Amino acid sequence: MSDKLKVGILGGTGMVGQRFIALLENHPWFEVTTIAASPRSAGKTYEEAVGDRWKMDTPMPEAVKKIIVHNVNEVEEVAATVDFVFSAVDMSKEEIKAIEEAYAKTETPVVSNNSAHRWTPDVPMVVPEINPEHFDVIEFQKKRLGTKRGFVAVKPNCSIQSYAPVLTAWKEFEPYEVVATTYQAISGAGKTFKDWPEMVENIIPYIGGEEEKSEQEPLRIWGKIEDGVIKKADDVKITCQCIRVPVLNGHTAAVFVKFKKNPTKEQLVEKLVNFKGLPQELDLPSAPKQFIQVMEEDNRPQVKLDVDYENGMGISVGRIREDSIYDWKFVGLSHNTVRGAAGGAVLCAETLKAKGYITKK
Repeated sequence: MSDKLKVGILGGTGMVGQRFIALLENHPWFEVTTIAASPRSAGKTYEEAVGDRWKMDTPMPEAVKKIIVHNVNEVEEVAATVDFVFSAVDMSKEEIKAIEEAYAKTETPVVSNNSAHRWTPDVPMVVPEINPEHFDVIEFQKKRLGTKRGFVAVKPNCSIQSYAPVLTAWKEFEPYEVVATTYQAISGAGKTFKDWPEMVENIIPYIGGEEEKSEQEPLRIWGKIEDGVIKKADDVKITCQCIRVPVLNGHTAAVFVKFKKNPTKEQLVEKLVNFKGLPQELDLPSAPKQFIQVMEEDNRPQVKLDVDYENGMGISVGRIREDSIYDWKFVGLSHNTVRGAAGGAVLCAETLKAKGYITKK
């Protein structure tokens, strides 16, 4: 039997579930052994359940094609087959909260791509390079749930990945006011151009709930654990507009920043190039070697050229320049379904394993 940890994917037939399955093919630590989805997919092979809805660029991995899909609502049955699960279920917020906690209570760790638990006070929401210490709040969550090894951990929204790491790298210069506009790919809505023809040659200046997430989630990531819960930071103000653009993969952000201290461009660039975190120190399997790349060309980063930087796990930053109203401005780019979704969750799981939170049952 393999030494790898046995992984279940909850919501495995959707776009993010598919991305999990594609990313975990040949993973050195994790092996997908169980896939769960809605009752209508249950009992079919994964290949039959997905049918012609496979949305990844790479073919469906052979190893998963014949896996019989479980009913995601049969919690005990699914949990009995795995060491931990990734969650990408498509349900209402309350249903997601309930089902993720139900899995945790079977002593099965849940690493979620969903937004439902991002503001649950004792659930860590982590970008592993930025705030891995927030995983310490899991001990308080376990007390609440009455578990020994079961818990829920989440990763933040895809929209913040192209600027929150940059602002983190610049923390010593004390950014305090940020204006960001994000130009977000259609895969963020789980769509391709075939599914969403009205997005061809179109821009939609509204993505439900996205602006609040983009303004508030970085503050939680920069927060501190106090009295067993995460208290968000209050020293930065962020305002955001989120726009859907006709791009398949890749969220771009145009960002303006005011600092309390007055950095030079050389200092800003140096902080980005040298920014690294626990995933780089531990050389985790999915960690980008160079987390943030700085591009000097006026016309970079570009989605077509740069979205797959570091296998989609790195962030590309360009057009760092002084501003006439704010202090500095820049453009950031991240892969929304890799770093921003499934890949970010896989890196969280790798960090949790390295820290001893995820083990064999």
